[in-house]
Amino acid sequence: MRQAPVSLPLGIVIRRTPSANRWAKFAWQAVGVLPGAAQADWRVMREEEGAVEFHAATVPLELWHTDTEAYLTTLTARVPSIGVVMREAEDGDADRPYEVLLATASAYEFQDYADSGEELLELVPMPEGLVAFLRDFVEEHHEEETFVKRRRDKKRIDLVEDGRGDARISQISDVYRAPRTGRPN
Repeated sequence: MRQAPVSLPLGIVIRRTPSANRWAKFAWQAVGVLPGAAQADWRVMREEEGAVEFHAATVPLELWHTDTEAYLTTLTARVPSIGVVMREAEDGDADRPYEVLLATASAYEFQDYADSGEELLELVPMPEGLVAFLRDFVEEHHEEETFVKRRRDKKRIDLVEDGRGDARISQISDVYRAPRTGRPN
């Protein structure tokens, strides 16, 4: 039976700043997370000197009992961070150009999204309370896997016959023979 994940609502804070790029009016960046936040839909939190911070969305941070190795990788990073995955909004609204797909504490899952290259990815530093919550979760559920060395079969591969190829691969005849043709000699 598969255990359900532990879920924590996580608000995503996105900052909009004037862009130095002439092709884009604004630069958008995920800059913070709010553990235990209520639902929000691009609510303005703060405005100062042209920069605006939005509580863009609240998504569940799911912690799976089987992913504790990935969470350990996250916790041992120089700055433990939450990976925020965003995608361009389909409606193309200039005030809400991105939709937040996911927030993850798994370094491995975040890397999978980085490999696709289709989403906008940001690493946001975890607040101390979230680091402690994740550390407690890992301590409770992590089971170290013992390394089991694979044993080779007992067949000796150092005995080689010239022209016969690898002894572990079955061959009908000499691997260096000329291929047969359908024509008579």
